[in-house]
Amino acid sequence: MIAPGSVPAGAIPLGSGAQAPILTVTLNPALDVATSAAAVVPELKLRCEAPVTDPGGGGINVSRAIARMGGQSTALVALGGAAGDRLAGLLEDAGLPVLRLKAPGDTRQSLSVIDRGTGAQFRFVLPGPEWSAADVGAALEAVGAAAPRGGIVVLSGSNPPGVPDTLAAMLARQLAGGAARLFVDTSGTALAAIAAGAGAAVEVLRMDDAEAESLAGRPLPARTDTADFAGALVAAGAARSVIVARGADGNIIAGPEGRWHAAAPPVRVISKVGAGDSFLAGYALGVARGLGAPDALALGAAAAAATCMTPATELCRPDDIARLYDQRAVSAL
Repeated sequence: MIAPGSVPAGAIPLGSGAQAPILTVTLNPALDVATSAAAVVPELKLRCEAPVTDPGGGGINVSRAIARMGGQSTALVALGGAAGDRLAGLLEDAGLPVLRLKAPGDTRQSLSVIDRGTGAQFRFVLPGPEWSAADVGAALEAVGAAAPRGGIVVLSGSNPPGVPDTLAAMLARQLAGGAARLFVDTSGTALAAIAAGAGAAVEVLRMDDAEAESLAGRPLPARTDTADFAGALVAAGAARSVIVARGADGNIIAGPEGRWHAAAPPVRVISKVGAGDSFLAGYALGVARGLGAPDALALGAAAAAATCMTPATELCRPDDIARLYDQRAVSAL
């Protein structure tokens, strides 16, 4: 079913239409290397396929996915060392506008290996360089200066070592006063700090079901359980809207426009790398183009599912997003 008041079937919000400006922020990017082996087993030398290398990190993936949907964004990225230079070159090759922030050390690398025998994917993620308080202050100033007035700032991905868990709240306070709306997708102790109301509320907070259950301290088996939890975070002032991804059971949002569920399109999963970032890209682009929460949620779900259909770190394809969005199923809770 399509939510009442949504855009008509076939009116896919892709292309070069008008949109509010979007700035993505990636303080802990990675040079993503993806490959495969006949089998992933201990101790043996594993002969791998030729690697595919992509620019990675939450905000970078959001910008890449936005571009796939015909949208525009600027990526503010902290880069350092040879890996940082290579990542910057990949972003330039992709035609993404970039604001480069000097990182306090070499940009990290990550490795994704698929076991061709089982289809299982193994992901190895390094921590990144250590940040000082001065580095954090410089980053906050850079984001504040680049934040588009009336637009959206997307903070996605892990914090580098040394960055406080309260970074999102610090940034929300800096953006207060109408400079931009802050969308956050993070995890672990950084997510817990936002949920606990450590400072100013963010506009949109996204998490997955495992993170939601960890914060809630209990299972959330039903959609209404998840919606109640998300609504409680909104009521507590953690964020104006809270989104929880329930995996194959779709995505739920609670906020000023009510409580909604967008089904996850059934697709053959090849790689889940970047799916969460693609969801956030679809949702943010939908909001930037004036969609209401139900349709923006559906666009995010379509982008995430489309990314699961692609290998390694390729991200979503526009034709897949358009087809999956046209088949969207959104319902009120």
